Amino acid sequence: MSAITYDRATLVYPGAPRPSVDALDLSIADGEFLVLVGPSGCGKSTSLRMLAGLEEVTGGSIRIGDQDVTRLPPKERDIAMVFQNYALYPHMTVADNMGFALKIAGVPKEERVVRVREAARLLDLEQYLERKPKALSGGQRQRVAMGRAIVREPSVFLMDEPLSNLDAKLRVQTRTEIAALQRRLGTTTVYVTHDQVEAMTMGDRVAVLKDGVLQQVDTPRNLYDRPANEFVAGFIGSPAMNLVPVPLIEGGAVLGGYPVPLPRSAVGVLAEEGGRTATLGFRPEAVQFVAAGEGFPVEVLVVEELGSDAFAYGRLQTEDAAGALLVLRADARKPPAKGEVVHVAIRPGEAHVFSAQTGLRISDADS
Repeated sequence: MSAITYDRATLVYPGAPRPSVDALDLSIADGEFLVLVGPSGCGKSTSLRMLAGLEEVTGGSIRIGDQDVTRLPPKERDIAMVFQNYALYPHMTVADNMGFALKIAGVPKEERVVRVREAARLLDLEQYLERKPKALSGGQRQRVAMGRAIVREPSVFLMDEPLSNLDAKLRVQTRTEIAALQRRLGTTTVYVTHDQVEAMTMGDRVAVLKDGVLQQVDTPRNLYDRPANEFVAGFIGSPAMNLVPVPLIEGGAVLGGYPVPLPRSAVGVLAEEGGRTATLGFRPEAVQFVAAGEGFPVEVLVVEELGSDAFAYGRLQTEDAAGALLVLRADARKPPAKGEVVHVAIRPGEAHVFSAQTGLRISDADS
């Protein structure tokens, strides 16, 4: 069993004003592919390094399977790590790089050769085994680094932004290869990235961190459809969710002079808080363009035409939301023109309500 458990795991660097990782509670199932995602400085790489034994845990504990590894040195944790900067030995061949850890561990040469060739076959590297790293492309070097981890047959793979040195097209290709390979091997994997598109396309589940605190852990679909708070709502999704402060009226809210009904349960919670405003969230694709007077007005500032999609970036034309900037998904074949004022309505059931005081999600607008 290679399940992983962070039990209120905390790390405070000497002299730091706050923990880099603050009481992290997270359970990762045996064979699961879990992605840690968040902005720079959120604690995701630190959390991974704590699991690897490269950073000292100052509070709580970490377990791999039934074993408490909190104080174990890295070599006793049965993990293999793939770094951002490949870390290949330039004077060694691909085969020697992949088998080096096995050689150090005293694995017989015959077994090393078999395991290296098997990993090379999985990674489509068989024709490159006798080459040096300088003769390989960036994607091929990253696959060699993956192969070096695979031949060790560890209980857990740890990957720290392994694709960040690749160009955009190669990143898309390689992330697909890594996800497919992990499913074939069935090895528990923890993957760190700052790229939320990468997180959403690769992980069985995604854990979102901010300032060292776990905000939400869920499937990519649920993170997108039911974000726990404003931060997750704004971070997950590309383009991001529109988040607009709105004044409350009886039974709902007002956005750009246009009434938006809210569910009775949300109205009740907001009334208990005693506030006069809430935050209304809606995805760019959750809108429909309507006639004047049937929705809130938006002045289009920029239009991005992406072929299959078009996104209009505009400013809300009212005083109550202080000219909020919005992103709207438009008809790719007939997008609005720059400078045009369009009228927009949120489709029923596709808005979200967040507390203006706590930032926590209250409910969907049609739940």
